[in-house]
Amino acid sequence: MKPLYTFDEILDIVNIRIARTRYTSNPQSLFAPIAYILSLGGKRIRPALALMSYNLYKDDVERVIPIALAIEVFHNFTLLHDDLMDKAEMRRGKPTVHIKWNDNTAVLSGDAMLIEAYKEIAKTESIHLPRVLDLFSVTATEICCGQQYDMEFERRTDVTIPEYLEMIRLKTAVLLACALKEGAIVAGAPDADADALYNFGINTGLGFQLKDDLLDVYGNSDSFGKKTGRDILCNKKTFLSITALADPSTGDELLAWINKTEFDENEKIEAVTEIYNRLDLKKKSEDLIDDYYEKAVACLDNVSKSKSRKNELYKLAKDLTTRIS
Repeated sequence: MKPLYTFDEILDIVNIRIARTRYTSNPQSLFAPIAYILSLGGKRIRPALALMSYNLYKDDVERVIPIALAIEVFHNFTLLHDDLMDKAEMRRGKPTVHIKWNDNTAVLSGDAMLIEAYKEIAKTESIHLPRVLDLFSVTATEICCGQQYDMEFERRTDVTIPEYLEMIRLKTAVLLACALKEGAIVAGAPDADADALYNFGINTGLGFQLKDDLLDVYGNSDSFGKKTGRDILCNKKTFLSITALADPSTGDELLAWINKTEFDENEKIEAVTEIYNRLDLKKKSEDLIDDYYEKAVACLDNVSKSKSRKNELYKLAKDLTTRIS
């Protein structure tokens, strides 16, 4: 067996294949936004995970490219619609699709992306297609459920931490887990390994999203790629806000800011951040992120490959949960 690909080498393969994928059909007004959002880059973590899990068992990672492309196109479809629902103006430092074009285009181009994702999945080898397609479809529905919970939580002030964790499991973690398990399925990995890799993805994804929420408050806008404080301005429910709302010493104060309809944006961000600081929520959030990282490591330990062969996945889990951007 050849030496394992590094994460950077896997990422190069993914980026080259995405760049080769053309969306030039007519009408261009439908397909140009698809090409645009895919051209904005991003971490490409999800498609890379499919190749990395496959590579634990086999060398010819090109076999899992259709799954990788399907997952990345689907992920960007969700971002396109999320940006529209959140009224976000920027994505990866560039105007979002509904800003660059319009709301209707964002809806319809997003719909087309979902179809394109399924067209890629259909290229999976027939022997593996039923399992791969079933997991992909279940995951797609779960992500929609997670987004719905996220929207509903915006109107509630009694969201609990377990509810929040279930929401981010659905909205974020399951797609990372799906990518890992589907790569393992196509590689012919033992079922126990495929399940362990799935659970590794769930725990890594939970830590990743908790870190994302933390960076939205405490990150640097330039390195983070998005304007910080957006979750505060949109009254998003996060580990930080839910904890502060439930605390008797800060709940009423935070609720007053949530209920304001007119405010200075910078003043609100500073005031809410100060509430979080009083409760030491940055440290508490980091501790929870560390817990999920340790759980992810324990799951990866159970995969029946040498630790050295799994090293790139260990490193990636660490990077995703300790990143600054």
